[in-house]
Amino acid sequence: MQAKENRLLENEAKVKGWIIAISVIIPIVVALLIFMPAKLDLGADWVYFLPHLNAIINSAATVALIAGFVFIKKGNISYHRASMTVAFGLGAIFLVSYVIYHAAAESTTFGGEGSIRSFYYFLLITHIILAAVALFPILFAYYYGYTDQRVKHRKVVKFAFPIWLYVTVSGVIVYLMISPYYVH
Repeated sequence: MQAKENRLLENEAKVKGWIIAISVIIPIVVALLIFMPAKLDLGADWVYFLPHLNAIINSAATVALIAGFVFIKKGNISYHRASMTVAFGLGAIFLVSYVIYHAAAESTTFGGEGSIRSFYYFLLITHIILAAVALFPILFAYYYGYTDQRVKHRKVVKFAFPIWLYVTVSGVIVYLMISPYYVH
């Protein structure tokens, strides 16, 4: 038993290093892609479908997160794990799609006016900030859940879950608000 715990601690140090690196590198790469002066030419207009796909992915991730929450409240750990794994996988697919889109397409400007414009930008800015920091607690929560470190998992989930849920829901709302202004 002691040898297993020692291996877990050794692995955990490596995993923490990877989680920190990933949590820093991904937001930097995304920011560079969004603000890079010349976009990549991926050969077709197919990338303009990706925001629509991303909204579907975020909606499905929201459902998986809520299902995972309900399952754990009912004590159904296996369904909770399955739901959270689905949410995690959807998040990974979303990230790849998001990066491809922003590497190839110019950002769309919101055309609304008045108080709806203020609301949109408040939602967008909070969404971006929380999306940038969300990866850190999400990765730790997933790792602790995967390795059955329940005390650590519960501590991290207190932060990870509401941030992740806000990011998925606000992402869909931002999409719905800006979608009328997409050129393609």
